[in-house]
Amino acid sequence: MKNYRLLMLTTLIISGCSICYELIISAVSSYLVGDSTLQYSITIGLYMSAMGLGSYLSKFIKKNLFDWFVFVEISVGLIGGVSSLVLFLANLHLDSYQIVMYLEIIVIGTFVGLEIPLLTRIIEEGEENLRVTISSIFSFDYIGGLVGSIAFPLLLLPQLGYFATAFLVGTMNLVAAMLIVFKYQNRIRNASVYKALTILILSGMVWGMIFSENISEHIEGGLYRDNVILSEHTKYQHIVVTRHRDDIRLYLDGNVQFCSLDEYRYHEALVHVPMSKAVKREQILVLGGGDGMAVRELLKYDEVKQITLVDLDDEMVELCRTDSNISKLNENALDSERLQVVIGDAYRFLEENEAKYDVIIVDLPDPNNESLNKLYSNVFYRLCGNALNQDGILAVQSTSPYYATDAFWCINKTLESEGFFVKPYHLQVPAFGDWGFNLASKQEIDDNFHIQVDTKYLSDDNIMAMFSFGKDEQPLGAIEINRLSKPKLMQYYAEAVKNWE
Repeated sequence: MKNYRLLMLTTLIISGCSICYELIISAVSSYLVGDSTLQYSITIGLYMSAMGLGSYLSKFIKKNLFDWFVFVEISVGLIGGVSSLVLFLANLHLDSYQIVMYLEIIVIGTFVGLEIPLLTRIIEEGEENLRVTISSIFSFDYIGGLVGSIAFPLLLLPQLGYFATAFLVGTMNLVAAMLIVFKYQNRIRNASVYKALTILILSGMVWGMIFSENISEHIEGGLYRDNVILSEHTKYQHIVVTRHRDDIRLYLDGNVQFCSLDEYRYHEALVHVPMSKAVKREQILVLGGGDGMAVRELLKYDEVKQITLVDLDDEMVELCRTDSNISKLNENALDSERLQVVIGDAYRFLEENEAKYDVIIVDLPDPNNESLNKLYSNVFYRLCGNALNQDGILAVQSTSPYYATDAFWCINKTLESEGFFVKPYHLQVPAFGDWGFNLASKQEIDDNFHIQVDTKYLSDDNIMAMFSFGKDEQPLGAIEINRLSKPKLMQYYAEAVKNWE
């Protein structure tokens, strides 16, 4: 076949698009619903099954192979191109998000399953060499899958976001359809109809890419109760900042990180409780906390010589350093001469660290995925212990003892398993509800707490009340340790989210 190379290029394009659709649906579902392990597992398993169904159905297509192939590419391009938009709308307006997600996976997967068998038979008709056809098809299919799997997390999603990425991938499928329609129009019965349809839908995809920011603003306006004043997709997470009068809120992947009206309660409890028990307060390590609020509280202590802040997302830290709304809240703490910012993974930092710290503050997002769960594991706390002075103090953000009771006490038990003396505590933060922390040390911790800096909420009179827990904040059964090789915490957390939905 004279146009063998063109068909191989088409194979490369459609296979890259196929893997991207899997990743788009998985990523969006993880963002909207949580539990990324479950979302990726269901998506991949159901998608592969649907592809098998499509491959099986292809045997019933016995003629007009070019017509069918173009129809499949147009269908995949259209449905896949709007896949992110449909999922967001389903989450916003329907109670049956999972059903919409499953239908989307099955429909796209079935059409994708038709692609390679049809293309193989098209090439075979011209080459008359099944061995060469099969080897070439699968070689380009695997290469395209590799390109798509690398491009999605490193280039497409960080630069374009969910909507523009889906529109772009849909566009690529439509380009593949267009290549076939225009090159083999003499072998397509309804070539003129397919030309017009391809151009029309392709124009819609391009329009979607151009106006993806507007679409995103409109959708996010429904997802968040307040006006969205900033929306950025970094390499690691989706950042949204909302505003309603004096209420500024920052969300990471849909989860609120702080509310300007009450964040001081959270950060005073996180910082001043351990600082009140620290024998020395010269060298401080903050893991997470890229918003600068914990650093703001630490800078109230004159004896603090250096604060080392370790955060994975440099764009997050830069946003909180330069954005006027957030820098006003953190009082420009991220510009302090006493602060050293290290951009990197907290786990890796502790593995390579040789310094010792008087106080370690662990201010990380809730453990709703595998990468975060690792930062709540027994090995992670062992590394924290290695970085802590013998009389040092460790404080860990530990989610809600009321809404996620088992998850909270799992963190507590995991700390204890590494030889720490642990004292759990909690308080009411209106934006979060009842929120908990764990105070840990290599030495026993007495009940003599004294707040030595200016605060808005915390005082010597109310601090001991935080160490008292109600009956409904205690676990009902035995709690397992969150091991690196057995991530129980993520399971506890996912169950809590499901119970409170």
